[in-house]
Amino acid sequence: MLQLLFTVIFAEMAVIIVLCFKTPLRKLVLMVLDLAKRGRGPVIVKTVGGTVSVVMLSYIFSMMMLKKRWIVDGNASLTDEILMAKNLLETTLMGGLLFLSLIIDKLHHYIKELRIRRKTMETAKKQGQGFEDAGGSDKVTALEEEIATLRARIKQLESD
Repeated sequence: MLQLLFTVIFAEMAVIIVLCFKTPLRKLVLMVLDLAKRGRGPVIVKTVGGTVSVVMLSYIFSMMMLKKRWIVDGNASLTDEILMAKNLLETTLMGGLLFLSLIIDKLHHYIKELRIRRKTMETAKKQGQGFEDAGGSDKVTALEEEIATLRARIKQLESD
């Protein structure tokens, strides 16, 4: 169980590092995460996360029972100390695994959101440039000249 937990944690750490830096591998990881979040993927992830949480709570309960036995007996046997250390290590690794999976999910979400916002900003800039290129500034100057002539006519009419 320890080797599996360490392997999964190191794999999650590698995914987080890949997501943090813009590399060609990042696009591949993002595509894989996008595919994993479609269909039955979220249900499977929630099931695995729930199972890991229940097993982690079981280990915590086991550690509490060992601690209670130490208090009642007054001393701890070597076997109890080894069990406590093993349970503590596995509980810590499971908590780290759940935390890193949450970090991966949020990084994926933020990267997708950033990509969407950049695209909307680019389209907004292009539309703004298109408006200026289409003679928007010429229209503004023409309207300003028309306003000036109308004001001059109003002044003439008022003075007459």
